[in-house]
Amino acid sequence: MFLMKKTLFKEIPLSVPNLNIGIANSLRECIETGWVSTGGRFITEFEEKVVAYTGAAGAVGCQSGTAGLHTALRILGVGAGDIVVCPTLTFIAAVNPVRYLGAEPVFIDCGADLCMDTSKLERYLREECHGASAGKNESPLIDNATGRPVKAIVVVHVFGVVADMERVVDTAAKYGLPVLEDATEAMGTFVRSGRYDGRHAGTMGDIGVFSFNANKIITTGGGGTIVAGRADDTNENARAYLDEARYLTTTARDDGLYFAHNEVGYNYRMLNLQAALGVSQIDELEKFVEIKRRNYERYAELLARAPGASLLPPPEGQRWNHWFYSLYIEDGGGVTPDTRGGGEVPGGRRDRLMKALIAEGIQCRPVWKLVHTQESYKKFRAPEIERAYDYEKHILNLPCSTSLTEEDVRYVSDKILDLADE
Repeated sequence: MFLMKKTLFKEIPLSVPNLNIGIANSLRECIETGWVSTGGRFITEFEEKVVAYTGAAGAVGCQSGTAGLHTALRILGVGAGDIVVCPTLTFIAAVNPVRYLGAEPVFIDCGADLCMDTSKLERYLREECHGASAGKNESPLIDNATGRPVKAIVVVHVFGVVADMERVVDTAAKYGLPVLEDATEAMGTFVRSGRYDGRHAGTMGDIGVFSFNANKIITTGGGGTIVAGRADDTNENARAYLDEARYLTTTARDDGLYFAHNEVGYNYRMLNLQAALGVSQIDELEKFVEIKRRNYERYAELLARAPGASLLPPPEGQRWNHWFYSLYIEDGGGVTPDTRGGGEVPGGRRDRLMKALIAEGIQCRPVWKLVHTQESYKKFRAPEIERAYDYEKHILNLPCSTSLTEEDVRYVSDKILDLADE
């Protein structure tokens, strides 16, 4: 049960950008020179800084993470009538680009780390598909239920936690499928063990995409970036992917004078104004990661005695960017476990705490409504969904801005402890 008590009122937002006035000089240059749109030196500078930070073979700035995912899926050959394997526990923007291209998702459950359950991924490909010979890939993989070809896997690094990319990549290779890494929340996370030791999120699959929306660890106001490969390898596919990404995001324009367009492209290029924000933000990234790590540890210490509640633990084998902090609230939730998206169930313990905190000025939120239960996706298959329902009912995301102070963390924690009893 959660009890409302009269205490100090202080507004704490969930996740807001950490900007400083020094950025104004770059924005002033954009305005004074007139380079405010899809051309200008800051775009190139920002792309170069992304490459230097992540070790990718290259980077192409675009206007949003969603635009990057849409472009990447097209580059990987996804088209109308194809099947794309996706997680259900993710923000819907990870899946919408599949539908932009006329393809259909098949949804996979999450594991304990919130990311795609690799065992269920492999089981779907092995037991519910046919056609691709292991290691040979001489024929396309066909989904048994629909007869449609399976064309790609979209893996999302949820809340900045890198999925089990060794197993994802090995499984994808076995069935001849490309891997698109949705690293939109994972800038600053890298692997610390195994085959991908030292590799950043977004640089282990075929193509990776970052987002720099206002709530991300660094921001360009909006915007995103497409990356591929590693700077220290000779992956010709990665270079070709990057060239095509640059081409498609600039409306597939083949020359600079006569406006020849030999394909349908997109007006997706990053704005110089966006990049002007990014060139200084990325220089602050390591500082932001450290702030987030420190605040996570403060929450963990202060909430250790919260009854029936615990922070999800940090992932092993990686330097996590700590983008979001997830508090698991035991004993009930707010959504029925219905594969077609049953309605809200009032009175769940997580929901009561969430609403009480919001009433106290503390912005918090549940994890996303599962994509396969959303109205536009109910007709698509979602085999073996189990753990995702549990997280949908029990997770509460706490304030995690990089401007959050030690006092703020203590205030939020005290409120949770005040509002909770045995």
